[in-house]
Amino acid sequence: MRFIFNAIIHFGIIALFSIFLVVVNAFTFFLYTTKKRVNRNVQIFFALAFGGIGAFVGMCVTKQKTRSLKIIVAISILIVLIPIAHIAHGLTLGRSIRYVEIEFRAENWPTALNGYRIAFMTDFHVITDDSMRRVAAELNNRNLDLLLLGGDFCMRHDHYRGTIREISQINTTDGIFGVAGNHDNYQRLFRAKEQYGITLLDNSGLHIRDGFYLAGVQDLMRRRPCIKTAMANANTNEFALLVSHNPDVSMQQSTAEVDLILAGHTHNGQIAFFGFPVYLLRGSITEYGTRFGYGFAYSADGVPVFTSSGIGVYYALPRIFARPEVVIFTMYTEMSGES
Repeated sequence: MRFIFNAIIHFGIIALFSIFLVVVNAFTFFLYTTKKRVNRNVQIFFALAFGGIGAFVGMCVTKQKTRSLKIIVAISILIVLIPIAHIAHGLTLGRSIRYVEIEFRAENWPTALNGYRIAFMTDFHVITDDSMRRVAAELNNRNLDLLLLGGDFCMRHDHYRGTIREISQINTTDGIFGVAGNHDNYQRLFRAKEQYGITLLDNSGLHIRDGFYLAGVQDLMRRRPCIKTAMANANTNEFALLVSHNPDVSMQQSTAEVDLILAGHTHNGQIAFFGFPVYLLRGSITEYGTRFGYGFAYSADGVPVFTSSGIGVYYALPRIFARPEVVIFTMYTEMSGES
C-alpha cells in the first residue's frame, strides 16, 4: 500500500490509471486475438475489468459474432467509458478555475450597500504562484469590495507564502480577511497574513460598514471555534456574515445571530462520480454526508451555508467533476414580499 501511495504522489492518479487502462486493454486485445485457446470466462472477466475497448477491437479483428459475447463487450465498453470521461474532465475542466457569480438577497442587508461585491476563496493547497497570479489579475477586473479566505494552504516548504503574496495583490475597497483551516499551521499562516496586510478572523469579528458585521471562527478539527465569541460585538438587526473553514460547525453551535455562512473544506469530494461527492460518505471529512458537499445548504438553525469546492488541488489528487472556483456574491436588500 505504501508503494501505491508513493506512486500516486510521484506520478499522479490520472497518469497511473491511464497506464492501467492501456495495459488492461492491450492484454484483453491479446486474449481476443490469440490463436491459443483461451477460457471464455477469462475473456469476459478482462473485458468487464475496464478492457472493453481491447475486447471490441479484438472482436472486430477476428470477426467474432457470438451474440452473448457482443452484449458483454457492449457493456464492458460502457464500463470503460466511465473512467475515461472522468479522466478527460480531470485533464480539462478540472484544471480550469471558474468564477461563480451569485446574487444574495437578505431583508437586513443595508440598502445603501446594494451591489456590494464579496469574493470568497478557500482550500488553496498546492495552487501554483502563476495560477494565483492569474486569479488575482482576473479579480482585479471584477470590482471587489471585500475578499474572504477560507483557509487550507500548503505549509510544506513555505509554499503558502507565495500564495499569500499573490493574494495580497488583489484590490478591494474594504480589505482582505481570512480564517485558518485544518491543514494550516495557524501561527505561521497568521504571521504571513499580517506581513501582507491580510486581517485575521480568529473567533473574532468587526464592523465592515454600517449595518454589516463580519466574523470568522477557528477550525473545527484542529482548534476550538466559538461562534458566540466571534459574534460578541455584532449589533442587533445588522447583517452578519460568518466565515468558517469547516461547515460542520454550523450544525453544532448556534447560528441564530448569523445571516450567511461561507465555508469550504469538503472540496465537493475532490474526485466526484459525475458530480456526486461519494468520498464524503466515508465520514472522515464531514459528519453530515453530502449535506455540505457543494453550494447552499442550511445550518441547524436554518441559516444559509454556502460551501465552496475550493480553488486548489490537494497535492497529487486531481479535481474530477469538482471544479476549482472563486465565488463572488453581489449583495442586495430583499424587499418585503420578494421571493
